[in-house]
Amino acid sequence: MTIGSHLTEFHGLSAHTFPGVDEAIPDASSLPSPESVAWRIAVDSYDAKEQWEEAFARFLETVDTTRVRALIVGAWSNVYDNAPTGVIGALVAARDRLPALRGLFVGDIVMEEAEISWITQGDMGPLLEAFPELEEFGVRGGNQLVLPAFRHERLRTLTVESGGMPAEAVRGVAASDLPALGDLDLWLGTSEYGGDADIADLEPFFAGTRLPSLTRLALHNSEIQDAICAALASAPVVARLEELDISMGVLTDDGATALLTGQPLTHLKRLDLYHNYLSETLRARLLETLTSAGVEVDADRDEAEEDEDEDEVWRFVAVGE
Repeated sequence: MTIGSHLTEFHGLSAHTFPGVDEAIPDASSLPSPESVAWRIAVDSYDAKEQWEEAFARFLETVDTTRVRALIVGAWSNVYDNAPTGVIGALVAARDRLPALRGLFVGDIVMEEAEISWITQGDMGPLLEAFPELEEFGVRGGNQLVLPAFRHERLRTLTVESGGMPAEAVRGVAASDLPALGDLDLWLGTSEYGGDADIADLEPFFAGTRLPSLTRLALHNSEIQDAICAALASAPVVARLEELDISMGVLTDDGATALLTGQPLTHLKRLDLYHNYLSETLRARLLETLTSAGVEVDADRDEAEEDEDEDEVWRFVAVGE
């Protein structure tokens, strides 16, 4: 699976792309009201006629940004090679002009612009520091991604989409103090694309002590999905979750058995196992056990196909390259 479509909504708002440099320059009256949409600002990923910072400057001149609630950063120029240093700098410099900003997503980039594991990312720390009123933050792309440990009083949703999330970034999130965070969504990916976190790096999430408000935990798109499930089977955080997402990864009968024989999951509202490598016997057992207790379970195998030779079975996460 690849990411072929841009975000259609973010932070509860429909996404609206700010006109490009070749389009007619609008006046504010021809655009949506500033607070009614999530504004997507992007340039061509190659041979761009303007830099992202220039497009953002036009946005600042055209829209009453004091009312803007959500921003989506799309492609910047040469995303394969260039970190969004200028993008981050422009956003930080404009923080006083964005007092109502509550949602920010960096890297709404689809496969035609750059495959997810080839997006060159940067240090998200300055953005999280510059916008202390943010309630939702998301980033796509793990290559050179930096997420240092931080404290944020108001952040409720944190999403990292990657084909390989660096262990240092995982550790940074795990060491962060996020008292309001209710939804944590990490696409851990594979070691082939830089996803080198191990179970020890995830232990703070299992304990949940720095995340007292957490109700949805997604540790998914991982090649170590079975080991994650084995840890979740006795993880203290599970007892207070409403939704557990272990989808998109290399989940086999070993991981599902660990969940079924561990602590009860019948209190969950939803368990997401989408894209898995379960046997039909185990799948049926899991569905029977949990759906009878009122848990919504997605155990669809999707396109999780195995490749096998004489010596090895090859299984893949949903989103890699």
